[in-house]
Amino acid sequence: MIETTGDDRRFPAALADVARAEFDYDEGQGVDFEPYDAFDSAEETTDWLRHWTGNHELDGGDYRVFGQDGTGGLAAIWCVRVGRPLTEQPVVFMGSEGERGVVAGNLSDFLWVLADGFGPMEAALYAEREARPDGALAELAGRHAVTPRRAGRDIVIEAQAEFPSFSDDIDELCR
Repeated sequence: MIETTGDDRRFPAALADVARAEFDYDEGQGVDFEPYDAFDSAEETTDWLRHWTGNHELDGGDYRVFGQDGTGGLAAIWCVRVGRPLTEQPVVFMGSEGERGVVAGNLSDFLWVLADGFGPMEAALYAEREARPDGALAELAGRHAVTPRRAGRDIVIEAQAEFPSFSDDIDELCR
């Protein structure tokens, strides 16, 4: 795991813009996402991860939590690519009832997932659902993304193929 002290917790400008964006829940048919305007602290993340997994020896240094859904499931940057900046790390979802999945391979692709009408939970758990493109989020992604626009579903499938053991790795943490 990455040490929690001295870790990069500078909030990327793209996520600051996401925090100011509107997400239409549309009575459960839209996007269930409440972005934060800063990362949770290392202590908050560690406390949550320990309770979520039941493993009280873990630290949360590999995660930068930046939002949640209405049930308390969390969206986070997963710092798994050693030596790479936060913007090049994958985005993951960890649900309140143990659901989890990789959402995007990097922050730039995550912005395109949002633009296609998928929040972190929808992308991780329901990527097969119909896209609901959002013009304002597409404009936001266009300002910040360094990857080309692609269908959200394709981004999720690619990221999950790149990190196929994410869920199994979480299961190991729970032991």
